[in-house]
Amino acid sequence: MNPVIDKQIRKVEIREATRLSSLPVYIFAQLDALKAAQVAKGVDVIDLGMGNPDIPTPQAIVDEAARALQDPRNHRYPTFDGKLALRERIAQWYEAHYGVSLDPETEVLPLIGSKEGLAHLALAYVNPGDTTLVPSPSYPVHSRGTLLAGGQIHSLPLSDETDYLIDFDAIDAAAAERAKLLFFNYPHNPTAAVAERPLYERAVRFAYDTGTLLVHDMAYAELAFDGFKPTSLLEIPGAREVGVEFHTFSKTFSMAGWRVGFVVGNAQMLKALLKVKTNMDYGLFPAVQDAAMRALSLDASVLDGIIGTYKERRDVVVDGLRAAGFSVKRPKATMYVWVRVPDGFAAASFASRLIEEAGVVVTPGTAFGAGGEGFVRVSLIAPPARLREAVARIGALTW
Repeated sequence: MNPVIDKQIRKVEIREATRLSSLPVYIFAQLDALKAAQVAKGVDVIDLGMGNPDIPTPQAIVDEAARALQDPRNHRYPTFDGKLALRERIAQWYEAHYGVSLDPETEVLPLIGSKEGLAHLALAYVNPGDTTLVPSPSYPVHSRGTLLAGGQIHSLPLSDETDYLIDFDAIDAAAAERAKLLFFNYPHNPTAAVAERPLYERAVRFAYDTGTLLVHDMAYAELAFDGFKPTSLLEIPGAREVGVEFHTFSKTFSMAGWRVGFVVGNAQMLKALLKVKTNMDYGLFPAVQDAAMRALSLDASVLDGIIGTYKERRDVVVDGLRAAGFSVKRPKATMYVWVRVPDGFAAASFASRLIEEAGVVVTPGTAFGAGGEGFVRVSLIAPPARLREAVARIGALTW
């Protein structure tokens, strides 16, 4: 017998924080369960659900990481704000790509993947009861950070009819006035929609009119096709005074598992984010920082090859689904195709049927908010032959 337990006068309750009750179920966990059930039955499952790149990280990046691992200086705690050499390289890359000049000392901050930075930024600015503006559909972390901070989400509905662009004139005036942050993302996850310069100009005007800070997630900026060139928020005059922009190496350089990204822009906002991070992590593994520097120095032909691969896959999926009778636009960017589900189906029920009857995993649009109802997202994370097989299986079903 344990005398400590014997003397307890009541059962200990294990109670999680109430803030967790505000978080929706993370749909990818549910998809994993459905997928596992099919795999257990021996089904050849084609997983096009999570945006998890299958293209190998370019060899030059891997080689640099291997070299960096042999350097004992990289085995110690990193600096919280990252190596100055990396921040300088990011600033150089930004100026070369967007014509935006950044101070690497104050306007560049490396991250352990952009997801953690987006969530932590909400913790830096959102008090319990505060409001943030988040489009629907959107990448889940754009709302999750606010919810974890005890804030409230004011949803901005996006629609296929308006190409998933934010209608700033339709935002409730009272919500706009009390909002602390506006999260937005173009090229857009999950819909693959793109925005031109006028939307960013309107966003900056909105920020000045309402006092709302802008948080732009530009995770897919380099995966653009057919001559389209995404705009950086920071290209817009006045944007640096009211906003920041997040980037990731995960998609551009197939480094999802490396967990490396960065945020640039308003120095005061980055300082607040760094304050949170210094209390919650120890910064980015130095060897990964060296690899990231190498990624930003790659010959353009390497990135062209990655973009070409995704373009080929996009065309396989779009052409195949159109031939099967589906309504689908040909995206100008991202690694996704956004597909309208057949009449009579909800997004979740359609995705479930594809797993159970076709062995194909896609993500229901509702995983990204109520605005995603009626659609599923197909991730281009398999070679063309597997994508053709997936499309053929979907086309063989009757609706």
